[in-house]
Amino acid sequence: MPLPSSLTAVPEVTPTALSSSSSASASSSSSSVSSARARPPASPRLQHFRRHRRAWLITAAATVFALLATGAVVGGAATGAGLAGFGEPGAASVVAAPTATATPTPTVTVDPDRPVPAAATTASRLRTCSVAGLAADGRLANFQGQVRNSATGEVLFDRGGTTPGATASVMKVLTSAAALSVLGPDYRATTTVMVGTEPGQVVLVGGGDLTLTRLPTGQESFYSGAAHLDTLASATLAAWNADPARAGTPITSIVLDSTLFDGPGWDDGWARSELALGYMPEITALQVDGDRDNPARSTSPRSEDPIGRAGQAFSDALSAAGAGSALTITRAAAPAGAAPLASAESQPVSTLIQQSLIVSDNTIAEMLARLVAVQSGSGNTFAALQSGIVGGLEPYGIDTTGLVIADGSGLSPANAVPPAYLTQLFQQIDSRAGHLGVIFDGLPVAGGPSGSLSYSDRFAGDNGVADGAVFAKTGWITTGYTLAGIVHAADGTPLTFAVYALGDVSDNAKQAIDTITAGFYRCGDNLSNN
Repeated sequence: MPLPSSLTAVPEVTPTALSSSSSASASSSSSSVSSARARPPASPRLQHFRRHRRAWLITAAATVFALLATGAVVGGAATGAGLAGFGEPGAASVVAAPTATATPTPTVTVDPDRPVPAAATTASRLRTCSVAGLAADGRLANFQGQVRNSATGEVLFDRGGTTPGATASVMKVLTSAAALSVLGPDYRATTTVMVGTEPGQVVLVGGGDLTLTRLPTGQESFYSGAAHLDTLASATLAAWNADPARAGTPITSIVLDSTLFDGPGWDDGWARSELALGYMPEITALQVDGDRDNPARSTSPRSEDPIGRAGQAFSDALSAAGAGSALTITRAAAPAGAAPLASAESQPVSTLIQQSLIVSDNTIAEMLARLVAVQSGSGNTFAALQSGIVGGLEPYGIDTTGLVIADGSGLSPANAVPPAYLTQLFQQIDSRAGHLGVIFDGLPVAGGPSGSLSYSDRFAGDNGVADGAVFAKTGWITTGYTLAGIVHAADGTPLTFAVYALGDVSDNAKQAIDTITAGFYRCGDNLSNN
């Protein structure tokens, strides 16, 4: 009988393999015939096996195959297993079992864990509006820039945004933010007149108000709302005469105290030509009109001695108010414990910031920076501005690493701020966090009625598409042009941005900056970093 094709045929087994004890004597029928002794008659079971030998062998083979397949043949059982169906103890196993050997314990190899990010990566949309060509404009020289979605903080565009660079007058934004933090929006710088140590002597103590004006009351200086020196003189004379102990003693001398700020008054990084051109005065705690020759003009030549100019103006005002003429003027610190006679206060910091930002006034910016340093305990010199202003920025929670503060106005090329710092600070300005709405309200507006972005060469032509939508601080020094602020984009997305064109630049860098900023406006949240 043939086997099923799925099985492997087992070789035919002779009857001797099934003998209980004498396999050798039953090896062949011929040897049995020639034997000297007749065999006993075969048992009925053996006779049955011989008659149906082939059927038995097939059955045995199939049985062995089945046992092997099911694991019923136990390794090492050489005797006593018994062939199923035969019931004969002591019969040899049909299939010799392999010698049992110890199975080696496998070495478990653990695959290294795949790296898993600490947090799931947030999918970002595919943005398709590119300004790469505008960023490559040669007029921008060494270009740096960054743009963020102000609402989400996502960086949409970045070219060297984390590298500190010269800010130019954009530095005024940092100075203003520090002033709001350290001084507060309501702080006023106070100029005081005290009683001197000599008979007939008064001391004019500068409190850091560089906007105090010598113009007569009723006339506005460039700094609208500034305190008037003639009002201070009149109040001084009235208080002097009101004390019976001084009755009949005229004011004959004035001492000028400007010790609140220490020298030098001019930063090494400033071109001295800025003084004569009218962009910057010497920084002293006592002066009038930002030391301008013409108190009503933004740009007007400054003197070499702002303290002396202020002293003479006060002497003239006292004489006009009824004091004697030809008052002597000296310089010294006010005596400890001197009695005050009168005082005059500047506009609050909130107003001063807006006056500084709108036209990029250097004088107020340096005034605020020095007051921040003094009030914070950092010192009263240019060297104190680094710790004073950086310390004043810390409450905003933005990493100040890499900030270099050489002055408060940005005129020094030594200032260094990453564009990324500005885009983050402008996020808080845009949301009017704390008192920072003061800065937003003071920013020039593209196409606005006044300020440094209202000039005919800014956001002209096709760039006028962004008029009314760009609120930003301008900056210019001989080695660069900058612009940083907020854009209300065409698609309604609020953006914060900062762009620097540094190096070998000319005046046309302003137009290139305006063009890429108008590109930010057009792209909105679809702005691509490619």
